[in-house]
This record gives sequence, structure tokens and C-alpha cells, in this order.
Amino acid sequence: ALSAQTEAPFYEEWWFLVVMALSSLILILLVVFALVLHGQSKKYKNCNGGKTISNVEESVTLDNGGFTALELNSRHLNI
Repeated sequence: ALSAQTEAPFYEEWWFLVVMALSSLILILLVVFALVLHGQSKKYKNCNGGKTISNVEESVTLDNGGFTALELNSRHLNI
């Protein structure tokens, strides 16, 4: 007499469940990453405020002759 039982279907195997869990995790992380990037770009787009520089005269002018300085003027060197 032959048994009517066959092997378990592939979707009940442990390796299939692990692959599905990892795939779901990767998909969820990609969706979260895309939403974060979308929110960041929207935040920076709103911070611009629609200001555009039309010509050179309206551009930012520097007080120290055109050189950017990060606390260089407040630093005193002893010679």
C-alpha cells in the first residue's frame, strides 16, 4: 500500500518563510526611505520661499571684500 501523503508544499518550508520575511523587510525599508527622502526634499523646497536672484546686483555681497571667513577676523595671532 502506498501512502497518500506527499511532501509539504514549498510555501510551508522554512527557507521560503525566511525569504518572504527578508523580502518584506527590504520592501518596507525601501518605502520608508523613499518617504523620508520625499519629506526632506519637500521641506527644503518650502524653505526657499520662492526667492530667485534675477541679476548679479541682487546677489549676496560679502562684507570683507569677497572672501568668506569663518571666524577668521576674531582670531588674533601672536607673532
